[in-house]
Amino acid sequence: MGFRFRDFPIYSELRQFIKGIYILNSKLPQKENYGLASQLRRAATSALLNLTEGSMKKSDKEFNRFLLISIGSISEIVAILDICLDQKYISSLIHKQYLIKCETLVKKLYSFRKTLKLKS
Repeated sequence: MGFRFRDFPIYSELRQFIKGIYILNSKLPQKENYGLASQLRRAATSALLNLTEGSMKKSDKEFNRFLLISIGSISEIVAILDICLDQKYISSLIHKQYLIKCETLVKKLYSFRKTLKLKS
């Protein structure tokens, strides 16, 4: 039995995104280790883990539900980035760069959902 999610381009893109999030996370103040930093890591990994878990479901309808959860996790990352900007933990340039990445990932996940709907 293969793991079909490993063949999805979005899987690799999310993995790369998570690498960047972990780097960003390491630059947050230590006082945020159990707050924003922890939530940021969990939201980023949730986006990937829901893609992988959903891909193993029996139907594309179920898979689509998990893709929506992945999209929600990326939206959560955007809110965390906004808080980090407000607290001056990150620069507006870094904020903008990550927002662009988040927007791109969300668009790709929505597109992937449409592809699944067309198949079913």
